[in-house]
Amino acid sequence: MTATDRSLELVSTAAQAAADRLAHDIIAYDVSDVLSITDAFLLASAPSDRQVKSIVDEIEERLNKQLGAKPVRREGDRDARWILLDYVDIVVHVQHSEERVFYALERLWKDCPELPLPEDAMKTRGKAEEHARLAGKEAEGELS
Repeated sequence: MTATDRSLELVSTAAQAAADRLAHDIIAYDVSDVLSITDAFLLASAPSDRQVKSIVDEIEERLNKQLGAKPVRREGDRDARWILLDYVDIVVHVQHSEERVFYALERLWKDCPELPLPEDAMKTRGKAEEHARLAGKEAEGELS
């Protein structure tokens, strides 16, 4: 891995913030060997536009307060289906669960090393699938 200590610190803090806002399937990749524009990608998702925006707001606030980092670019606010925060050292992608499945960014970066994340962030793996299954059961009237 060649991601800098600063990048790892940003990823860890952002991942914890996303987990605290109940993001699903948080994962980070060291893309520094294949991209010259950033060290790492952090991916997270949520089942609603409102929650996507809440996760992004929390990440932005936490990185600013704890590490003095502000994004150089923020894109995707209007629809809140896929919001990107560019911190130069890392790029954060928070996607609506449907966009996450459709675009499957993990497929693009699967050959890059995964970065370590806080335990709370690791526990979010598989949550999107679980949420979709429960939502389907509710729609069928199987849950009370």
